[in-house]
Amino acid sequence: MTGQAGPHKLIDGKYEIVREIAREGHVTLSEVRAGEGVTRRVAWFDVTTPADRQAFHAYRTAVRALAPAGLTDVVARPGAYYAVWQPVAGTPLEEFLAQPVKSEETVEAVRNLVARLAAHNFAVTDADIVVEDHQPRVAYLRPVTRTPEDIALLNEATLAALSGGRVRPRRQPGAWLSFVPGLLFLGGAIYLGSQAAQIYLNPPVQEVVSVTGKEAKEATQQLIRAGYRVQYTEGQAGSLPIGSIIRQDPAGGTSLPVGRLITLTVNNPPSIQVPRVEEMTLAQAKAALKDGALTLGKVLKVDGTLTNTPVGHVIAQLPQPGVQTQPGQSVQVIVSTGVQGKDTWIPNLTGMTYEQARDHVRAAGLVVTNVREKPSDDPENSVLEQTPAPYVRVAVGSPVTLTVATARYSPPTQPAGSLPLPPVYVPPTPTAPEQAPQDPTPAPPDAPDTAPEPTPQEIPATPPVTGPVPVPEPAPSAELPTSTVSFNYLFPEDLPDGTYTVVVRDADGERVVLAPTEATQLRGATATSDNALTVRGTAVFVIRRDGAEYATVNP
Repeated sequence: MTGQAGPHKLIDGKYEIVREIAREGHVTLSEVRAGEGVTRRVAWFDVTTPADRQAFHAYRTAVRALAPAGLTDVVARPGAYYAVWQPVAGTPLEEFLAQPVKSEETVEAVRNLVARLAAHNFAVTDADIVVEDHQPRVAYLRPVTRTPEDIALLNEATLAALSGGRVRPRRQPGAWLSFVPGLLFLGGAIYLGSQAAQIYLNPPVQEVVSVTGKEAKEATQQLIRAGYRVQYTEGQAGSLPIGSIIRQDPAGGTSLPVGRLITLTVNNPPSIQVPRVEEMTLAQAKAALKDGALTLGKVLKVDGTLTNTPVGHVIAQLPQPGVQTQPGQSVQVIVSTGVQGKDTWIPNLTGMTYEQARDHVRAAGLVVTNVREKPSDDPENSVLEQTPAPYVRVAVGSPVTLTVATARYSPPTQPAGSLPLPPVYVPPTPTAPEQAPQDPTPAPPDAPDTAPEPTPQEIPATPPVTGPVPVPEPAPSAELPTSTVSFNYLFPEDLPDGTYTVVVRDADGERVVLAPTEATQLRGATATSDNALTVRGTAVFVIRRDGAEYATVNP
């Protein structure tokens, strides 16, 4: 629910929430305080999916056709979907049904209202109804979905209560004939009275002319000339001009005595608030006006240099945002032809990440239109080159080309051969040491000891290697197969905001398939690769949103 910070929450910036009355599904009913302390009820719709938006528009169409007395406004624009209801005085329908004697006129009016609600897929229990001056009036209508079987079952109890008790016949308006005093005029008065009574009791019957679709004043004059009385009631029909007749009761072609009352329903829908379309594109403005039951009127194009408004965006509108107007009215807009005669420049972007460089380009009023990849030892996705060069003055809106680094990869020139096998190890045959002859002459006590001869365990098993040690060659790797793939992906209508990039990942690394693109350009669009891509091994397409992985697509 849209609001603002502070101790009091506001709906759409103008309705202060007093308390929450009820919450049914994605609809919240709150008691609010409008301008000058007036109390209203606001039914706020949490629209998060296309199905929610479709349900709200179906509800809005129904309430506009029913024209309930309690409805004061219905708002439909991105981020704000709600209906405003006002209190309606009268006797609740439940109390009227409990009365032992009911007016025939009121009973017929309630039955007609029940039929109208059922025609728009509502049961009588879905509405808060009060009775005033023999007419039922809808004070609030709950946004629910019913089947015809459910509606018939729920209406059965109300229709049975209408038939119960005694019904007082409708009273016909009377007329009193004043006689002229005086004996001289007594005879003439008696004659005139008898003629008037004859005409009243037996009025001529004629066919009622149809005035549906005509302007109210013209229709009234036509019926009065035919001898009928006319009264008005208000309704709503989007297909007819404001002030024209939506329907008449009795309908055209009905035989009706002269002097009877004919009720005309005049198309007078409640006023709506003009939405703000400034700074939107022409397509966005047209969609916002359509959601608000308005149309796009005259479009004027002017230079947007003074207001620094990009080409194709709305500079101003008439009527102004927030003005109350009738549904179906047109809104004129002034659209920018672009910023002319203004130069700008960009700094040295080398070494920045692509996202940082893109933000600098946007801040300068330029547009990144081309992203090239170049193998490099620099960090991946960093900027290597730029066009135009740093600090060169160019016109606002000029294209910018960025060259970004990708991982360097060098395949082997030829496959490695097989590794040589080492020779079989043969342990040497140990030899017994020769026995030294016994010298009978003992050595002098101060003679130095001779070094003992090595034992067989101390003799090296193999002679040391004197030449270079041979290095074994790497084992040959299996060659991965190559194939061609294509990218084809339908982005959803509710794609989150952000910048999206598509890369293909295979045994050789990653390559960019779709350059960074804003979500506004991708919603509901199908992205395909221009040419088939040659990949090695298993490949997969990776969709990234603001650098984080958003989805993967198998070719």
